[in-house]
Amino acid sequence: MKIIVDANIVFSAILNTNSKIADLLLNSKGIFDFIAPDYLLIETKKYHKKISVISKMTLTDVVKVENKVTKPITFISGIHIPQSKWIKAEKMVIDIDPKDTPYVAFSMFFKSKIWSGDKVLRNGLISKEFMNIITTEELFELREMIRKK
Repeated sequence: MKIIVDANIVFSAILNTNSKIADLLLNSKGIFDFIAPDYLLIETKKYHKKISVISKMTLTDVVKVENKVTKPITFISGIHIPQSKWIKAEKMVIDIDPKDTPYVAFSMFFKSKIWSGDKVLRNGLISKEFMNIITTEELFELREMIRKK
């Protein structure tokens, strides 16, 4: 099952490698195929210094942890997504957060859920009847259900 990973998920995993989020990323091989726009890597690099301050890790350690938690994610260039999906996604998030356009476009193209901890995004999309979004708790429960089968 393909899952689109939002940047806030990666930030959370970097900040706490013992979290449920990090566990899902690192221990779901064969259950979930994590996908993200390559834009996510640009986004995380912009915040390395801030992550370093918050986490009290060195910049080198931030990069090491980032490499570890992003290893299970396949990063794909947005050029592979048809323009029609970009336009539709942009219209959907323009009043929520335009920076989330890539995640919605990827979700539409891959017919996959967006894994996000962003409540504003989640509520905004649901209010527009876009239901392809999943929380960490829902994803965790889904993984456990799949493992039990």
